[in-house]
Amino acid sequence: QVQLVESGGGLVQAGGSLRLSCAASGRTISYYAMGWFRQAPGKEREFVAAIRWSGGTTYYRDSVKGRFTISRDNAKNTVYLLMNSLKPEDTAVYYCATKLNVAGSPIVENDYDYWGQGTQVTVSP
Repeated sequence: QVQLVESGGGLVQAGGSLRLSCAASGRTISYYAMGWFRQAPGKEREFVAAIRWSGGTTYYRDSVKGRFTISRDNAKNTVYLLMNSLKPEDTAVYYCATKLNVAGSPIVENDYDYWGQGTQVTVSP
């Protein structure tokens, strides 16, 4: 069992920045990847960014490339999402998730095994 706890959400004006954190606990073996997804009101949850635990390969959805940066601290079992130049359309609940196995894809929601409870990010115009 893996527990994921997100933090760092909040209210920010357009153009501002936030850094989300996700701390994982409960299972000591290495994860294959960790990812961030988001869900805006009335919309389906969508992929935002992911990072392979070994090697650090990163993946981003097109709309956040150049603005968001995903990183990890292996020693702390923590993944971060630095969000710069935020836009109102980035407003959503942000979830982190962990993917235990190599099968599947780091950008596919259904390939993830454990999820956090989510943290709200609100970007005002």
